[in-house]
Amino acid sequence: MNGVVLISGGGSNLQSIIDNAEKINLSIQCVVSNRADVYGLERAAKANIPNRVLDHKLFDSRKDFDQELMNVIDEHQPDIVILAGFMRILTVEFIHKYQGKILNIHPSLLPKYPGLNTHQQAIDAGDALHGACVHFVTETLDGGPVIAQKNVKINPEESAETLAAKVLKQEHVLYPKVIHWYTQGRLKLLNETTATLDGQVI
Repeated sequence: MNGVVLISGGGSNLQSIIDNAEKINLSIQCVVSNRADVYGLERAAKANIPNRVLDHKLFDSRKDFDQELMNVIDEHQPDIVILAGFMRILTVEFIHKYQGKILNIHPSLLPKYPGLNTHQQAIDAGDALHGACVHFVTETLDGGPVIAQKNVKINPEESAETLAAKVLKQEHVLYPKVIHWYTQGRLKLLNETTATLDGQVI
């Protein structure tokens, strides 16, 4: 199955997807970053994957950026659009165009802590558990149906940095697994709040 991966940074989740691509039946057609000089682009180049920089600062509006991003994506006719540390809020037009085909990984146990600084928020709240989840992207920021998650324990001496590192390890296991469910045709988005795996609501 053909996919396009969107990134904004170092691309460690991208690397885990590249490393597992054959096993999970994914052919990465292009990696697109909204920032130049990020290591994720080097990861793509080393794997001989076409890559593009689309600098959001060069566009007058979010809508104009997303329109050009859609143009780039459509050149590759992907079956799935994978957000792997893509730090942009997408427009409704973008989400509607690829509805049911966009996956994102988020470093918290949604619905807890959408947005940024999730690790510190979990520590400050005194949570015993933190983690990551993969969800379908819908109009609500980090609000689409959660497909799967991985938990980690928060130790008493935990810092945001050590917690982030623990969560990232789990992300690298979780994301390829969920992508594989999608490439196998097992995963479907029904509506803004509901998805199914093997025909069962999750």
